[in-house]
Amino acid sequence: MSNTLYYQPKLEVEDYCYPQFQTFDQQSRYSNSSHGSHFSIHTSGEKYCTLDSFPATGCYAVYNSPSTLSFSPNGSPISQQECHSYGSCVTDDFIEFRHKLRELETVMLGPDSDILDSYDSTILQGGVASPEIDSWRQMMEAIPRRDLKQVLIACAKSVSENDLLNAQRLMAELRQLVSVSGEPIQRLGAYMLEGLVARLSSSGSLIYQTLRCKEPASADLLSYMHILYEVCPYFKFGYMSANGAIAEAMKDENRVHIIDFQIGQGSQWVTLIQAFAARPGGPPHICITGIDDSTSAYARGGGLNIVGQRLSRLAESFKVPFEFHGAAMSGCEVQLENLGIRHGEALAVNFAFMLHHMPDESVSTQNHRDRLLRLVKSLSPKVVTLVEQESNTNTAAFVPRFLEALDYYTAMFESIDVTLPRKHKERINVEQHCLARDVVNVVACEGIERVERHELLGKWKSRFTMAGFTPYPLSSLVNATIKTLLENYCDKYRLEERDGALYLGWMNRDLVASCAWK
Repeated sequence: MSNTLYYQPKLEVEDYCYPQFQTFDQQSRYSNSSHGSHFSIHTSGEKYCTLDSFPATGCYAVYNSPSTLSFSPNGSPISQQECHSYGSCVTDDFIEFRHKLRELETVMLGPDSDILDSYDSTILQGGVASPEIDSWRQMMEAIPRRDLKQVLIACAKSVSENDLLNAQRLMAELRQLVSVSGEPIQRLGAYMLEGLVARLSSSGSLIYQTLRCKEPASADLLSYMHILYEVCPYFKFGYMSANGAIAEAMKDENRVHIIDFQIGQGSQWVTLIQAFAARPGGPPHICITGIDDSTSAYARGGGLNIVGQRLSRLAESFKVPFEFHGAAMSGCEVQLENLGIRHGEALAVNFAFMLHHMPDESVSTQNHRDRLLRLVKSLSPKVVTLVEQESNTNTAAFVPRFLEALDYYTAMFESIDVTLPRKHKERINVEQHCLARDVVNVVACEGIERVERHELLGKWKSRFTMAGFTPYPLSSLVNATIKTLLENYCDKYRLEERDGALYLGWMNRDLVASCAWK
């Protein structure tokens, strides 16, 4: 989520001063009654389908194969060079794309790959051309009613076993079952299929090199992020729980320094600045150090100075003493001297949807994941907040990781389905540019190329404990506020507090976990 999943809408000062609860009404019009802004979703007769589900003859306006281009979890687009590491891309011309993918299949299977066509014909006619075909038929008969989920799993197992023939057969079957405008599992299946194709071609390197990247406009990226931010409570949940812990820890402090690893648009701090402004006895002096990879400047429309200017204007309007320091670098590059620590400031550190992108001991001997935790602990912070996806994709072998991603993102796509109209381009764009990249990265990539490395909260607790941290209890008042927030959403969302942490889930699946440390 993907995004994972650190998506923040671009907010101006006037937006900061009003509640950010926006919904889709029955006419599918995205609106905000507070300040009259609208995102209209217009119905159309367009049918969107993936490259793989594109029929042999005829389709309405074609939405090219789902792309994993999108942007990094801090809201920045993947550059053309980075795209070669993260996922396949689309071309402007559908015929060119299909032709190139066919060329790619030929490279993968060899010059005799056309024999697959005769295999298909043999199977359809009920004949048996070889023991391999008989094995194929037995496999497909074992999958009840061509169940999409089971075909995906069977395909993943074939890819894992390097069973090229069966993998290609199952991919051909999947192409008839997936669609970016279908049921949640069909839409997710389209992106997981793309990941399987990329993995079969050596983690997608051939696809990356064959197909040309095309980035959406910056304003479009922000629009997609904003829609996802509003229609799903995951990000608001994370920000509210983290801000509540920080506000509680800093209630008696006069000088507060917040270090935000991956600040994005900076919108997390809007409500906290407002809360500090209303504090009895007056607000503290607030300093925010915002760390963010410089590539996110594309989504913001500029560097970190833009975030600083927006937050400074907001703080000024609420008469809160404020200063901002930007550090344009990735978490792997952060050292003590980049953090601007000063004597006399009470320190809070925020890790929101960020640490799972840091390579750990399974990827790098430097183990930046644990290095950052030890560095932060050495600063003696009053509170450290952690918000992460509740998923296990870091060190799991490929097939268990595939099953975990399938289960996790099925819940995510189902939750989007209850709010966004199914057959509209806006929803397709949200899923394509905010989630698809993460899905394909989990499925297609290994080693340093795989940056989506989620861990369950139990593992995060072990890492924090080994770094010397102890749990910081979350505020019951904040928990009650979050429960009230969820009343604005579908009743299938659930909030649970256990073992000192908060979990937000969809039905029976935990999706996001939040906790605090000191």
